Amino acid sequence: MAEYKTRKCKYLIVMGCLVQRYYEELIKVLPEVDLFIKIEEYDKLWEKIKTLIEQKVLPIKRAIKTSKTKGILDIPQMPMLLQEQFLNRTITTGKNYAYLKIGEGCSNKCTYCAIPYIRGPFASRKKEDILEEAKKLAKQGFKEIIIIAQDTTKYGVDLYGESKLAELLHEISKIKEIKWIRFLYAYPEGITDELIEEVATNTKIAKYFDIPIQHITNTILKKMNRRTSKKQIQELIQKIRNKIPEVTLRTSLIVGFPGETKENFKELLEFVEQTKFDKLGTFMYSKEDGTPAAKLPEQIHGNTKKARYNQIMKLQQEISRKNLTNKIGKEYEVLVEDISFDGKYYIGRTMQDVPEMDGLVYIKAKDLQSKNLCGNFIKCKVIDINNYDLIAK
Repeated sequence: MAEYKTRKCKYLIVMGCLVQRYYEELIKVLPEVDLFIKIEEYDKLWEKIKTLIEQKVLPIKRAIKTSKTKGILDIPQMPMLLQEQFLNRTITTGKNYAYLKIGEGCSNKCTYCAIPYIRGPFASRKKEDILEEAKKLAKQGFKEIIIIAQDTTKYGVDLYGESKLAELLHEISKIKEIKWIRFLYAYPEGITDELIEEVATNTKIAKYFDIPIQHITNTILKKMNRRTSKKQIQELIQKIRNKIPEVTLRTSLIVGFPGETKENFKELLEFVEQTKFDKLGTFMYSKEDGTPAAKLPEQIHGNTKKARYNQIMKLQQEISRKNLTNKIGKEYEVLVEDISFDGKYYIGRTMQDVPEMDGLVYIKAKDLQSKNLCGNFIKCKVIDINNYDLIAK
């Protein structure tokens, strides 16, 4: 990016998680950067940029002694952006859906994760502020609202003494213009009966649970500092499927965590085969600077991690193919979002597909008379599948 400064670019500005954690080190090693902005300084973003421009000369950099990585207890709670900044933000995801952040940071302290070291402990936004933003998004024409936080099930615990996610979802669903609502990153221990009931009975909420379990072997879960056991995870999945038969379940896994034996991995593989998740993502464990897991003995060789990753994904690909095949002949409501380059297909999503993460629906355009269907909901019948996508008419 610094090469742009040899052309028309005047300033190179860097911001984000890396800056938040390694600010002092970056100033020292990247002199071509004119300004670093920490996450905690986002509310002063334009003020800092304006100051840089008014200086008219590049700020003098001084070498700063590299600081030690802070411990998790040293990281303060991240200050929440002001309400007007949420309300006036630029939406970059198109016209159909918008993300709605309900909290910042994370307090789970999983041993492999650096997020608490970067963004601090979990902090909820006030419910009335979230609802105000949701109403504004609805008036702007967004039909789908996607609720996000590092752990959405923790919403409200710090402000109200208990999780208020189910209540928040119910309140948002009262906004007339909003048609679809979904929430992501629901940790298994935070999924309550109240939340399951709300998803089951509220027609605006996607019958979709994104549950990052990471592993299933109790010994590995304990090393990860996860707050659930194999039995609890299995019982939760069964409870959700009993209550919501048409539910879509997504999860994420980590293979090659320190100390993961062949038996541990086999147990995980058998669990995936038995559970048949609709959507599943897998990560190969990698050391995060300063996390407890990075110091654990029995680190797994890279080739072993890659082999285990390939096994999981090959199995899941077959499971996904069978799950999608079962949808052939069924009808779904689809939100049309685009048209293919060749003009042969409209491209959309069902309520059970998260944008940019799950599959798409390709609708044969010759079956449609209107050429202006983008942004509309239409009924489609699935006639075929292609990898992770559906073909419909």
